[in-house]
Amino acid sequence: MTVLRYIADLVSRWLDAVAATLVAAVARLVSPRVVRVVEEPDGSGFSVRGMKDGRPAPGRLSLAPRGAAGAPADDLARAIRGNRVEIVLEPSRFVFRRLELPRRAIEFLEGVVRAQIDRLTPWAAGDAVYGWGRPADIAGDRIAVTVAATARAAMRPILQGLSDLGAASIAVLTAPATDPAAGASIKVYDQSVRGMLDPRRVSRALLVVLLVAAAVASLAIAADALIGGGLDARRAELARRIDERRGLLRAGQNGTARSASALLDRRKQETPATVIVLEALSAILPDETYVTELRVEGNKVQIIGVTRDAPGLIRLIEQSPHFTHATFFAPTTRAATDPGDRFHIEARIEPVNTPRS
Repeated sequence: MTVLRYIADLVSRWLDAVAATLVAAVARLVSPRVVRVVEEPDGSGFSVRGMKDGRPAPGRLSLAPRGAAGAPADDLARAIRGNRVEIVLEPSRFVFRRLELPRRAIEFLEGVVRAQIDRLTPWAAGDAVYGWGRPADIAGDRIAVTVAATARAAMRPILQGLSDLGAASIAVLTAPATDPAAGASIKVYDQSVRGMLDPRRVSRALLVVLLVAAAVASLAIAADALIGGGLDARRAELARRIDERRGLLRAGQNGTARSASALLDRRKQETPATVIVLEALSAILPDETYVTELRVEGNKVQIIGVTRDAPGLIRLIEQSPHFTHATFFAPTTRAATDPGDRFHIEARIEPVNTPRS
């Protein structure tokens, strides 16, 4: 819990510093005219001191509720509207206390004063508006600070009246009655009443933005974990299916290749080769036989030529293991110029390495 509280305190300080920087930057870019409202010593009213078209625009102001008697004139209302108002109140409205601190406490002066308001004044820190002057060195390596405070409820009518007149921001100042030469040197209140230029509001807005950004980042991380995990699973499943398809395609291609190779081997075994047919015929035909034409169609061979003994060729072809069913497919003829009979023999070719039945 101590670590978490320390981290929360660091974040709070950082947000306050960023908010103050933003407000200061905007204030430098947009610097409205400053109108000073000074309370009369007798408490009868307020005098307005400011600039209008470059010339002083004094006047008296009554911070009565809107619409009541004694409301300010239109020109004074226009002088205040949209501008920064610094109202200087009489010291009789405040309680002044002298606070002596070690010199090193100057870095933490705001926290120290806030922690001791309920001891120095009749009000708690949340019920009072307070401020302190410039620290003064005293003996013993210490500093003295004058703290001014008053009830927040006592300031509310004055602040409301200036807010109704359209003031962009309001600062409340005073000075101790014992040191009138110091002028309005203590600022007890300073806040923007128009827009969002209040450092506290800006700090809260930054905190909301930071929390929303953290929530969005957490949702994005969770969504990435859920959706990304699902996508990875689907990607892995698709990769597995692709590998299976590729394996099947490779297996199919190998099977087709093997089938084609087997078919070629079978056709090679079953289909007669012309070279083998020629070699077989040259081995069995007699020397006086001349072949003038040879046809190989499928598993049949047709031989046309001239021989002296055509019937003897049928017998020789039948005796060869390469041929069966030898017959004449045309009549045997003899011409006067031929040395023998012209024959036309057809036979069936037996496949290679196939035993003859």
